[in-house]
Amino acid sequence: MPKALTIVGMGVSVLLLLIFALDMLAGVPFGGVSMTMDLAFVICAAILGFLSYTTFAEQK
Repeated sequence: MPKALTIVGMGVSVLLLLIFALDMLAGVPFGGVSMTMDLAFVICAAILGFLSYTTFAEQK
């Protein structure tokens, strides 16, 4: 079960990173209203992905 949760965490982080990076670059999903919030979500998604990956690697 913990391995599945880390994989889900990596998937969520990739999804968030794609959505908010696309909004930052093209303004597609949300119209690029707040560049600061887009940047904050991209950074948080990267941190979540890193933490999920390191936890997944530790459980092997």
